[in-house]
Formats: sequence, C-alpha cells, structure tokens
Amino acid sequence: MPLIYLVRHGRIADVPADPLDPELGEQGLEQARAAARGLHARLPHPLPILSSPMRRCRQTAAPLAELWQATPVVEPRVIEVPAPRQPGLQREQWLKHLLAADWTQADEGDNGAAVAAWRRGVREAILARGGDTVIFTHFVPINVIVGLALGQDSVCCFRPDNGSVTVVEVSAGGIRLVDRGREVQTRVL
Repeated sequence: MPLIYLVRHGRIADVPADPLDPELGEQGLEQARAAARGLHARLPHPLPILSSPMRRCRQTAAPLAELWQATPVVEPRVIEVPAPRQPGLQREQWLKHLLAADWTQADEGDNGAAVAAWRRGVREAILARGGDTVIFTHFVPINVIVGLALGQDSVCCFRPDNGSVTVVEVSAGGIRLVDRGREVQTRVL
C-alpha cells in the first residue's frame, strides 16, 4: 500500500515580494533543506515528488528534487484552501474563523461549495497515488488528510509545523495515519 509523505512548506518571508504567493524566508529555506536531508536519509530510493503550485511549496520541494535529481510535478489539487473573494474580507481573518470550525460548517455559506470541491480534490489527489510519493503542500490540506485518517470533522485536528513530514498510508479502504509530523508549538494565526 502506498505511503504518502506530506511535507508542509517552510516558513514564508516576513515581508514577501508577492503577498498572494509568498516566497520562503531564510528560516523556511533551512526548513526545506532539513526536510530534504531527513527524507533522503529515511527513504531507500527517490520517489515521485508532487508540489502545490504555490511558490513556497515549490521552493520547499527544490532541495529534495536536487538531491534526487528529480523534477517535481505540480499538483493543483493540493493547493491551499480557497478563500472567498469578498470586498473587505481579509484572508487571515477568514482563515482564523475556518480553523475554529468543522467541515460541516465550512461547507455552508458563500464559499462552501468551493471549499467542499477543493476538499474533494485534496482527497482525490492522495487516493490517486499508485505508489509511495512525497507531496509538498500546506497546513489545511494536511489537516484534510489527517482528519480523514482519524475520522475527525474538525478543520484543524492537527498543527503541522513548517517543514514537518506527516506520513499516511493509502489503501482501497481509505487513508491511515502512519506518522504524525512535528507540530507547531505556538499559535498558527
């Protein structure tokens, strides 16, 4: 049964050049290098590498891709959760509310259909893997997968730290949590 290594991107720059698609800061680059070293030492041979299309995930994948002489494949289904596009509503404010909710609540409201479709896409991206794979993604998609594995409806059932690796096993029966990655020790937002 395939093992999926979910890597949360490294910490973003304090003042990103593009706030809508921020780059990694120096700490995030070191987290990316540490994750690559850890995966390289842990795995007996290179695996396929998938990445969210967001810059921070692609930058986090780069050190592992270099070690393995591989080209990461962009997987749009593991992108961060889509926020509503409403005038005056800040993404950070919306995300705080979302993280305190459960998926039943998140699927309601103006953005509910988009969130539900996105969540199905995250699940499908994981279940579609036919073999062991490393996926560089975000906080909320990792929570989608861990929540499915644990049978929990909370949006935030786990707080993966930047650069941490969470391992799940995929089978016809669903998703099983193998190794919960390192968790954030402070508040996420």
